[in-house]
Amino acid sequence: MIWVSAALRYSPPVLVYEGPVYRPPSEADSLILQATIGCSWNHCTYCAMYRHKAYRERPLAEVLREVDTVARAVAAGEREEVRRVFIADGDALNLPLDSWRGLLDGLRGAFPRLVRVSCYATARNLLDKSVEELTELRERGLRLLYIGPESGDDVTLKVIAKGASFADHVEGARRARAAGLQQSLIFLLGAGGVERSVEHARGAGRLTTEMDPRYVSLLTLTVVPSTPLHTLTARGRFELPTVSGLLEEIRGFLLEARPTDAVFRSNHVSNYLPLSGRLPRDRARLLEAVDAAQAGELALRPEWMRGL
Repeated sequence: MIWVSAALRYSPPVLVYEGPVYRPPSEADSLILQATIGCSWNHCTYCAMYRHKAYRERPLAEVLREVDTVARAVAAGEREEVRRVFIADGDALNLPLDSWRGLLDGLRGAFPRLVRVSCYATARNLLDKSVEELTELRERGLRLLYIGPESGDDVTLKVIAKGASFADHVEGARRARAAGLQQSLIFLLGAGGVERSVEHARGAGRLTTEMDPRYVSLLTLTVVPSTPLHTLTARGRFELPTVSGLLEEIRGFLLEARPTDAVFRSNHVSNYLPLSGRLPRDRARLLEAVDAAQAGELALRPEWMRGL
């Protein structure tokens, strides 16, 4: 998942974080609690975020002490009230049920105005928990899961070592929806390379239809040094599509994606063409914008303004 940025601006300085901490842009105002270190999977070929961390789960008592520290800072007027909490690191849903129970109960007790707890999750995490267990987590305060299938093409999913198939993601999403948990999906333009560009983009659209999220975002893949994908690129075994090819991927995605009602964004700093709307309501307008960009009638984000 590359739709992240370092995010400690709103967290009190008394909290100590291990290594870089990442969160979705929409969690900019959230309290970040690092209940896990790293990612329990950590094999995705494009991702460098957690390669320097060995996965482990922090003791619940240690995390709850941090919650108490923040609660005391709020009571003393040293920071604003906590209304949202993001649980880090890479796939915190992997935490055992008992740890989640204690953490969510502690958050509710410490922050009476808390409205949402969220975390990154994978299809593997969801398949490890039953609908009943996920429902319990939602009832205790977990509301939103950020899930990065990155592609809907099974060939691409194997190449990027996602650790889950199209069908795995569909089943994981079914469990999340049955439990009343909202999903925010992330797909990576370019993840299929030139070779699987069409299949990757259209598969992502079809997977969005099947997973039926509340939010869905497109980011653009950046080949990061020190990753296996960087090695493949250097050896000529992987090639990113051109800008025109990436725009065609947006078109392919939009033609296939038919969620019930999802907020759609491609305005992340990695993207050449910032878009926003709702699917399926705004499909025609979004496709017109893609066509205008392809025709040179709509300005793209310049290379110097793009980032991870």
